Amino acid sequence: MPAEGGKTDMERIGLFSEMEYVTVGDKYVSQFNRPFNEAAGKKKQMLPGGSKKMSNLQAGYFDPHFVRIFEGEGYVNLNQVRRRHGMEEAKKNIGKAFLPSNGDKKPCGLGSYYGTIGGPIEFFSAQSKPRVKYVAPGKNLYTNPGKKGTGYGYANVTIGKQFSHSADIYDTSKLTYKKENERHRRLLKGAPFKLNLYPRDYFDTNPYVSEKPLPPIKKEEKKGLLASPFKPPSPGKKSGGMKAGTFEPYPSHSADPYVAKLAGQISSKGANKIFHPPGGPKSRPTESIMTLNVKRVLNMKNYKTASVQSY
Repeated sequence: MPAEGGKTDMERIGLFSEMEYVTVGDKYVSQFNRPFNEAAGKKKQMLPGGSKKMSNLQAGYFDPHFVRIFEGEGYVNLNQVRRRHGMEEAKKNIGKAFLPSNGDKKPCGLGSYYGTIGGPIEFFSAQSKPRVKYVAPGKNLYTNPGKKGTGYGYANVTIGKQFSHSADIYDTSKLTYKKENERHRRLLKGAPFKLNLYPRDYFDTNPYVSEKPLPPIKKEEKKGLLASPFKPPSPGKKSGGMKAGTFEPYPSHSADPYVAKLAGQISSKGANKIFHPPGGPKSRPTESIMTLNVKRVLNMKNYKTASVQSY
């Protein structure tokens, strides 16, 4: 039975009437005692005649009588057959067997040409070749010995002639630089030109240098010390079962008898009956889209040749 306000099983499945049963009244057949092939035990069956066993009789063979393979043949000696074959092959030889003139010659040591085809080679000979007689070159050119001295402070020790002395004013380079600097100052017409966009290095030589003016120094304000530390008036009260630590006073107790009060008496005529909403549209079991696609693609006609499709 459905619960109060619920639906019955027939209303829940969404059918107009209960489906009829196909196998009502059929005889129960156990799946264990059911024969595998019922047709094999009914009517006449094919009798092959049984399997034949091997024996000395001719009943197990296809031929009417036993046929021997070497029937009527004489005895053959294998040694005699080999000798006859060798004699026939020997008749094919035109002359005697080929024999080499001499055997291989063995070397008698390392570097020996005994037993080789070409013999010794003159190019690899270890004998020394005749050489031209050595003639010593002539003697070197004799000159006067070099003069002693480094050239600094010594006269007539160089290859060329000695330079003549010429007087030179002291600090000539300093005086020349001073005249050139004065001439350059006279040609200047103003201060040097400075560009604001002059390229600078990525990193300054001094990382603490800054072109911005420094902000004024902040003076720390001294806070006035309190005359005495803060102390709470009294510690918090603990509740000892009597609500002594609350801010508001505990409300006074009012006696109330333990009686179950009903909101309203239910009348027998059904005026205060529980409201049940009308039943909505009945539902019906539906199959998923994937199951429908499988049934359409794979059926009893193409289930052996169906191919798997991946999405």
